[in-house]
Amino acid sequence: MTIESLPGSSGYLDLFPERRMTYFSNPYVLGLTVVAGIGGLLFGYDTGVISGALLYIKDDFEVVNQSSFLQETIVSMALVGAMVGAASGGWINDAYGRKKATLLADVVFTAGAIVMAIAPDPYVLILGRFLVGLGVGIASVTAPVYIAEASPSEVRGGLVSTNVLMITGGQFISYLVNLAFTEVPGTWRWMLGISAVPAVIQFFFMLCLPESPRWLFMKNEKAKAIAVLSKIYDIARLEDEVDHLSAALEEERQRKRTVRYLDVFKRKEIRLAFLAGAGLQAFQQFTGINTVMYYSPTIVQMAGFKSNQLALLLSLVVAAMNAAGTIVGIYLIDHVGRKKLALSSLSGVIASLVILAGAFFAESSGSSNGLYGWLAVIGLALYIAFFSPGMGPVPWTVNSEAYPEQYRGICGGMSATVNWISNLIVAQTFLTIAEAVGTGATFLILAGIAVLAVAFVIVFVPETKGLTFVEVEQIWKERAWGSGYNTDSLLEQGNES
Repeated sequence: MTIESLPGSSGYLDLFPERRMTYFSNPYVLGLTVVAGIGGLLFGYDTGVISGALLYIKDDFEVVNQSSFLQETIVSMALVGAMVGAASGGWINDAYGRKKATLLADVVFTAGAIVMAIAPDPYVLILGRFLVGLGVGIASVTAPVYIAEASPSEVRGGLVSTNVLMITGGQFISYLVNLAFTEVPGTWRWMLGISAVPAVIQFFFMLCLPESPRWLFMKNEKAKAIAVLSKIYDIARLEDEVDHLSAALEEERQRKRTVRYLDVFKRKEIRLAFLAGAGLQAFQQFTGINTVMYYSPTIVQMAGFKSNQLALLLSLVVAAMNAAGTIVGIYLIDHVGRKKLALSSLSGVIASLVILAGAFFAESSGSSNGLYGWLAVIGLALYIAFFSPGMGPVPWTVNSEAYPEQYRGICGGMSATVNWISNLIVAQTFLTIAEAVGTGATFLILAGIAVLAVAFVIVFVPETKGLTFVEVEQIWKERAWGSGYNTDSLLEQGNES
């Protein structure tokens, strides 16, 4: 049997396109996706809000205004918290489930938002940023896995990408909030404190949702798992899903041991899967996306637009393009495929970064031509237009489906930690590097990294569009041990799709 004839494969979907629409219109699946995706909204809101709030924090605290290092620390301390949250989030997910992990993330995030809103000095603010990051880190591991495990393989890419849409939507909302509070006393306190609202909303909605059916099944709560699956699949498909889960459970029983962090590196197929997943997460950050989102108002001011409000308004346009591009990505990721989408996205990112670099080189040469400032803004917009449909959702989607059930939580947590470490490095060094070598040269460095990312995707990332979890696991076994591992080469067929 070839992969194209299997339920969940691209060929199967071409024969029955109405099945894809049925799953997308299932209110239970959509409701679960949206509620879980609020974790992504928290992620996005925090990413975006600090870029505008920082302009006003500098006005309130002179010590912050005089120190690029302190500015970078305020931004990046949330990333330190996110690293800790993501590293522990994988274990929390596997031990206590996706639902409890989400509830914990909401509580921690809300506490951090309150601390930020009442912070009397930059150092208490930094503590609040750490707590918020802790919640975001746990959520960044949990939401994609929770959505993926409750999603039919036919639409898994699109539904997991909905979480990325919530991230970009949160960034857009953060810029709206930033603009709304520019004239309100306590400007930045409102900007940061209001982020507790979606966390509280998610907490109460999440109490009404079930645990992940795959996690329940692996914990021998089969009746609960089947009850959840019955709301997602029809009877015929439900039997297939239960058979797949039963086979996976039996395989885990034969292994009969708890997975530890070092175990990820002991099995070749898991090493290859983790390399692809973690590498995508690293390149997502090192190609500069959160530099653009954290510092876009600052970049706009560097380009010659000195007004805080104008900088925020232009950054709002960038955030709107980010959200719109993600919507495009939701459609493309299950039609074009993960690998092709990432490669086309990176090609545009490289061109956009070169345009940005050129604009800043021209501006730094002493020219007073205002066109260079607008060219920088256009470069920012083009960067987002190319990045958001591809390198935005692809790393999270691949990581939500790349690992076997036994390793999914721990590998997802480790991979998300790589994302946050990379994010931290970029956020903590961008302004310093820009001051040392110039903004134009900094963007050229990012363009060079994007070229390396293209090579990485070509060599290490297989196509997983439309495949079931079992079929994806087979791809890694074939990559590890050769196509002779199975008579039908899923790897070759998957790359042709």
